[in-house]
Parts: sequence; C-alpha cells; structure tokens
Amino acid sequence: MAEIIGVIERLWRYPVKSTGGERLDSVEVDERGLAGDRLYAVRDGDGKLGSGKNTRRFRRMDGLLRLSARLGHRIDGPELFDPLGRPVADPTAFLRAYLQRGDVELAREDAVSHFDQLPVSVLTTATLDWVREAVPFAVVDERRFRPNLVLRTPPGTPPFVEDSWFGRRAHTEASDGARLAFVRSSERCAMTGAAQPGLPHAPEILKAVVHAHDGRLDALAEVAAPGRLRLGDRLVLH
Repeated sequence: MAEIIGVIERLWRYPVKSTGGERLDSVEVDERGLAGDRLYAVRDGDGKLGSGKNTRRFRRMDGLLRLSARLGHRIDGPELFDPLGRPVADPTAFLRAYLQRGDVELAREDAVSHFDQLPVSVLTTATLDWVREAVPFAVVDERRFRPNLVLRTPPGTPPFVEDSWFGRRAHTEASDGARLAFVRSSERCAMTGAAQPGLPHAPEILKAVVHAHDGRLDALAEVAAPGRLRLGDRLVLH
C-alpha cells in the first residue's frame, strides 16, 4: 500500500564533510547519494578524515562546524567559507592555519567513503518538533542533525515516525524522481550539540535523544534508483 508521508520542505547538501552545508531547490541523486554531498573532506597525513569524533576512519578536528561550504555549479572543488562567512581563496592553506595542523588538505573522495554510515538522511518536522519540546531552553535547528531532506509531515504525526519506514522504499510523484530504500537511523554523537554559527553549545540535546530514543534520530537510506529531488515534492512510501 502506498502512503504519502510528507512534503520535502528543505534540501541540504554538505560539500565538505563536517562543515556547514548549502540549501538547494533541487538536486540530482545518483547511486552514491545527493550529487556532490560529502564529496570532499579535510584529510590529514594519516589519511584520516576530519570529523567530530575519533574512529578508524575519522579524526576529531574541532572547529570544522564553524566553517561552511558551497558547491553550486563548480566542478573543480567547493567554495569554503570562514566562521564569518567570508570565502577562502586557498582552502588547504586556510585549513592548515585555522586547525593549526600542517598535514591537512582539502581532499576529494577516493577509495575511502566520506559518509559516516549511509548516504541519505531524512528527518521529519514531527521529530524536530519533539526535540524542541524536550529541550525548550536550547536552540534547536535542523542543522544540528545534518539531514539531506527535511520532510514536512501531516499534523498529528508522532515523533520518530522515521522508525516505521525501515525496510521500505519511497519515491516522489515526479516521473524522474529518485527512489530511496530506508535502512536504519543515525547513531548521534557530540556533534549534535556542538556550537556552530547561530547555534550555541547545547549538550542537553544529545542527552534528551539518548534518554528517549537510544541516541537515534532520522532515517538513513540507500539510493534504490537515481533521479531528482525537488522542494515541494511529496514523498510516497511503499
């Protein structure tokens, strides 16, 4: 049975992993994900990627969230912006001075994936509204959760409705619309409450999500079929 689960209210792409992203009106989606999403990352001399945490693939590099990036129609690399929103002429030189690390560079994805988990993150307004109610004194914004799609859900939709999509597929009603296959939710980390432009440090957000939902929030998807996503598209679940 098909079910309309919401309308795409915002589209986000993050050209450089762990920095602020850009809002789009429409975007092509290929097998890898949204075109250009996390295509670049800050990479150190050990080959690890700049992130908010330390793992086998990632190295914590504080301050990346204060930067932002835009791809636009560029094909030779993203435009990087400093914490004041000013464009950076030489991204690698700037990153080395800003992070005080002489071994970092802005690198395009090669054999090592830049995605933490799966390529497409979808978050509903129902879940966002729950977070705002759970931590009323924190500044809650979708940018803290870094979704690709923010889906406007009908009134009365329960929070964490995303959980009910796992194992199912969705597509837009457009003939050229992309198809997504929902798999699981993201496991949230300290980046959720990290400071970024316009958003102060708010560790209570992660605490609330951990307490209520085991630290999980959104729906992660693989791309079942390439296509396009647009603002205003209705997403149909099968």
